[in-house]
Amino acid sequence: MSDLRDCVLIVEDEFLIAEGLRYQIEEMGQSVCAIAATAEDAIAAAQAHRPRIVLMDMRLRGEKDGVDAALAIYDTVGSKVIFITGSREPATMARIDTDHPAAVLFKPLSERQLRHTIEEVLAR
Repeated sequence: MSDLRDCVLIVEDEFLIAEGLRYQIEEMGQSVCAIAATAEDAIAAAQAHRPRIVLMDMRLRGEKDGVDAALAIYDTVGSKVIFITGSREPATMARIDTDHPAAVLFKPLSERQLRHTIEEVLAR
């Protein structure tokens, strides 16, 4: 899909973590088009802004999780989704694998790790 914009959508329900990610993304020279805390808000923001990359937390506010949001975003927008999760449980990883993850990062993550992963995903 060629109409994706060079911006990053952050989907994270913890305000301080979301703001930390925003700071790191902007320090890399990337723009953040929106921050969403629920699957529904994430889907709406992705459809409005059409980001190339979505940083997706697994657990979100509301009934739906990050995989629900990622599947809808992938199907409607085509953005590349990088999951960020604090869980390495097999059930969580199996759930993430039902989507088309561009990458999976585990909390806590370093700025270097985030930068490397985003650069790698953008190069594909």
